Amino acid sequence: MRRGRRIAIDVGEARIGVASCDPDGLIATPVETVPARDAPAARRRIKAIIEEYEPIEVVVGLPRSLSGKEGPAAAKARAFAQDVAKIISPVPVRLVDERMSTVTATHGLRASGVKAKKGRSVVDQAAAVVILQSALETERASGRAPGEGIEVVI
Repeated sequence: MRRGRRIAIDVGEARIGVASCDPDGLIATPVETVPARDAPAARRRIKAIIEEYEPIEVVVGLPRSLSGKEGPAAAKARAFAQDVAKIISPVPVRLVDERMSTVTATHGLRASGVKAKKGRSVVDQAAAVVILQSALETERASGRAPGEGIEVVI
């Protein structure tokens, strides 16, 4: 397991959830929810978070269907990951499978007593935590960085 903090991003239409982990990669915690409607402002905020946390890599959730196919949401996540990779280079960006992360996050929040309306503001952060925790566990089990790396295309 590589030592160093990581940042996870859950890309949504309205909001972008952000999570981070400790330098030992043991536990993921929520950071914030970034409004996604103003794309340039969202990218600036993501860049500022990455500069503040100084991660060894950023993982972006790649939404696939249960069958593993990619649809329009996956294309948006890939494009977002490419945009982020350009502005944070040389910090690497990786796409990781995020199937069921929002469902898992929503169930966890409801189980802890968070109401649906209040939960909207934190469900994206919680989904980013689920994505990051899964990526950390995958790396711990395999000894390799999770997901697929994004090549910076200029």
